[in-house]
Amino acid sequence: MLRRSIAAGALALAAAFATPASAQQAPAPQNVVEIQFWHGLTQPNGGLLEQIATDFNNSQNRYRVVPSFRGSYAETMVSAIAAFRAGTAPHIVQMFEVGTGTMISAGRAIRPVHEILAETGTQIDFNDILAPVRGYYSLPDGRMMSMPFNSSTAIAWYNKDAFRRAGLNPDQFPATWAGVEQAARKLKESGHACPMSTAWPTWLHIEQMSAIHNIPLATLGNGFGGLNTELAINNPLMRRHLTNLVNWQREGLFRYGGRDTAGEALFPSGECAIMFTSSAFRGRVVREAQFAWGAALLPYYDDVQGAPFNSIIGGASFWAMNAGPSRQRSADELRGVAEFFRYTARPEVAAKWHVDTGNLPISLRAYEELKARGYYRENPGADIPIEQLLRGGGQTTENTRGIRLGGFVEIRNIIQEEMERAFQGGQTADQALVNAQTRGNAVLRNFERTNRAPQ
Repeated sequence: MLRRSIAAGALALAAAFATPASAQQAPAPQNVVEIQFWHGLTQPNGGLLEQIATDFNNSQNRYRVVPSFRGSYAETMVSAIAAFRAGTAPHIVQMFEVGTGTMISAGRAIRPVHEILAETGTQIDFNDILAPVRGYYSLPDGRMMSMPFNSSTAIAWYNKDAFRRAGLNPDQFPATWAGVEQAARKLKESGHACPMSTAWPTWLHIEQMSAIHNIPLATLGNGFGGLNTELAINNPLMRRHLTNLVNWQREGLFRYGGRDTAGEALFPSGECAIMFTSSAFRGRVVREAQFAWGAALLPYYDDVQGAPFNSIIGGASFWAMNAGPSRQRSADELRGVAEFFRYTARPEVAAKWHVDTGNLPISLRAYEELKARGYYRENPGADIPIEQLLRGGGQTTENTRGIRLGGFVEIRNIIQEEMERAFQGGQTADQALVNAQTRGNAVLRNFERTNRAPQ
């Protein structure tokens, strides 16, 4: 029920809940402006994020950022909007990329980053931010709505030992889906019961698939052009790819591992030889895999004109919020928010976050500095996500800059449900896409009616 409420545009957020006593912070020193910051990262990344806040606090004596873990991203979204209605919203909230459309439509609840920077005279070089990351959180004209921070993308992970036993080149992952199919057949013939699997099924095989082939996921530039967008996933490429996945599962070449991150455990255990999932999976692979492994770019269909293009991102960004419907932020509070955002954009901060967590170094300068220091030579594959985001010359198109759909959490769940029915043999891949598009468009129309500006 929680996920449905969020996905429908936070329509059922009437029941606000108070800040738990355990989250209360000690009073800030006199004359120091306190900035409340709610986030949704569990340990260890949550602790690393809170350390960034501590480092910022220690770097100056005017502002004090007070971080507070508020549960999952979904729970954090509900909590923040409910707190806004109660007049107690945090200054900053970390929100996952799926909630971008809902947050942009939140009206008075948010303060766009571009407005805060203009009001406070704060400069942040957004040209230093990777274009696909920058594009996801900005308006079509380039104005930033939120502050990019923890971003990842989807890549391929593969078991080099299994490749070697199957007579495949362990140092070269197939570039195309045709090559992946051939590799999967050889892996199966060599005795590997699960040649390949995936996590995040819709993110990988619908959203990323659309982006790297430069085809629309939805009309109006994937929703950037307005609330009256419609899904466009029932197209020849999606029908082809989902049909392939269904057929490969039937043949034992592919195993559906479940929703979200459920399938990831199949790779470090050695059960599945290929895994398609987030680049932020790296930490787990390093810790758990007892075999030689590699990371690679996502495969593509090489008969699609222009492919491959850049992938799109996952992760989250920082949103600035007003305290409540009738409670605006003071000039000092806005300046504190802006200064914290500027601090997180520093190349050295971005570089450390990347190295510590496996998330992207969203700063181009951070990437170049790490490369010059030999980090990627010493950590093979760590630069694969950056290389993939810079495919196509590093410039995004309206189909590759991101997705701006209201109710996107619910839409993802719908697509996933229909994909599962196809994997279970309950319908064809074509039927799954027809049903997902019809049901998803109903969510979009509900969101449009709820958030349409009054005439």
